[in-house]
Amino acid sequence: MDLELDGLEVTFDHTAVAAPRIRDLLPIYRDLLGGRHLGGGGDNRVAGYRTLQLSYANGSKVELMEPLAGSTFFDSFFELTRGRGGVHHLNFHVNDLTAAVARLTARGYRLHGLDRSDQRWQEVFLHPKEAYGVLIQLAQPGAWDVADRRPTLEDVLAGRGGNGNGVPSP
Repeated sequence: MDLELDGLEVTFDHTAVAAPRIRDLLPIYRDLLGGRHLGGGGDNRVAGYRTLQLSYANGSKVELMEPLAGSTFFDSFFELTRGRGGVHHLNFHVNDLTAAVARLTARGYRLHGLDRSDQRWQEVFLHPKEAYGVLIQLAQPGAWDVADRRPTLEDVLAGRGGNGNGVPSP
């Protein structure tokens, strides 16, 4: 697969793992493998999921995800994984999302989920059929205000993370 993006900066950022409950992922990714919560995380109430990231000694990151109560966001994913979950997507950062979208579209790649609504995080997804069954997220992160509160792991799990819905994780 040709992902040469004509000189655009493309860097791998994280792997996202989804399960019905983030709490079920913590014994492996935090306790066994030594991941440390980066601070932050929260709910995407529009899409219907909760997320947080863990960091490791070499700077690599794993994002943990779960559906919010009543959400259908992960239904087809959990159907494919027999309800257990697993690797949901790989995230790559690009320095110019508009240029990346134009170059991939010109090459005939199918993209979906283009979202430019938040200047702090713009994203698009390369369809899994284009990437041998792997969902690839291309994101252009923007500037974050250093004064923004970074919720603790306990806050996120209690539903008090970024854009939290106030409903604790199951």
